[in-house]
This record gives sequence, C-alpha cells and structure tokens, in this order.
Amino acid sequence: MLAIAGLLRLSAGRITVDGREVRGPGLDRAVVFQEAGLLPWRTAAANVALGLEAKRLPRAERGRVARHYLDLVGLGDFAAAHPRQLSGGMKQRVGLARALAVDPQVLLMDEPFAALDAQTRDRIGQSLLDIWAQHRKTVLFVTHSIDEAVHLSDRILVMSFRPGRVRAEIPVDLPRPRDEHVRNSAEFARYRALVWDQLAEEVTRSEEAVLHSQP
Repeated sequence: MLAIAGLLRLSAGRITVDGREVRGPGLDRAVVFQEAGLLPWRTAAANVALGLEAKRLPRAERGRVARHYLDLVGLGDFAAAHPRQLSGGMKQRVGLARALAVDPQVLLMDEPFAALDAQTRDRIGQSLLDIWAQHRKTVLFVTHSIDEAVHLSDRILVMSFRPGRVRAEIPVDLPRPRDEHVRNSAEFARYRALVWDQLAEEVTRSEEAVLHSQP
C-alpha cells in the first residue's frame, strides 16, 4: 500500500497507475490509514483542506470543497471541531473526506476501520459504498475481515504468507446495493467460504514452513 502511494521505495519491480510509473507521492493517489492521522491543531475542515493546499486552490475554494466532502461523510456540522472533539469513527470519516477532496484516481485504504467497534465499522463501510456509488473511484482496500472484503469488493485478492504474493483472485458478483438481504444470502455465504478456504490453506502452509525451519 505504501509503495503504491509512493511512500516506500521498491527493492525490485515497478508499479504503474494508469500506465504511469509511480516514482513518489502524487495527487492521483490518496491514502486513508488505519489511524486517521489528523493534525490536532487544525479543525476538521482545515484537515480536509490540507491536500488542496498542494493543489494551490484559493482559500475560499478550499473551504467550499472541504465543506462539501465533510457533508458527504455526514460531518458538515463538525467543520469547526478539532480532532480531540471527535470520536474515533468521526476522525476516520474526516480522513476519508480528506482523501476524497483531492479527487484522486485511486483511493488507498489500509485497514481504515480496524480500530473501530463493529457497529461504527459497518456504518462507515456503508458510507464508503454510498460514496463509491456516486463517484466510482478505484479503491484498493486492505482488510483482515472476510465479511468486510465480501461486502465491499468487486474483486478480492488473497495474499500469501512470506513472501507476500497474490495467492488467489476471487471476483465478487453480488448485486448492489449490498443490503442486509444480500449479506444474509446463501451467495454471500458462498463467497465467504471461498475466501476462508484460501486463508485456511495459507495458514496451514505457513505453519508447516515454520515447523520445517526449526532446528
């Protein structure tokens, strides 16, 4: 994820986005981290506007765009709040608004809901789907939750143990919107089982590798 964002130097190979090689950070990619990483001295609106400063937008335009994306994530009434005044889920939504505000081609999400309680996690996940339905951004989402992967994705890539490689690619052909009816369906359960089988095989393989490496 960090390599795609241009924040980590590659030891081998190359990464391209829309045919262009990634050589460093760029406004065509935006990251939502596991921790929101908001600047504590800035308001929610000022945090969202951070990337817009790099685009050299006028102050009034930055404020308008920041307010739009805070409204989009349901935090329009908290534009003047500082991070200490926000819950964990609200901070993550500000982080999502900040990433969307620069209008990236690719949205990179590195376990963004991992530290949240289940109810907040589901609510923000649904907000992400609603935003995706409006803007249709390419989203690369890292998660350890099988249900989250099936619920959000059009395509799931299962990664292997060391070395990390793509073990399996599972296209997810479930109808949208993925409401409770879809999530409780036999087809959803089938996809969950497919991913689980791949992970179970990988866990067995990794345990065998550890055992064989012991003296």
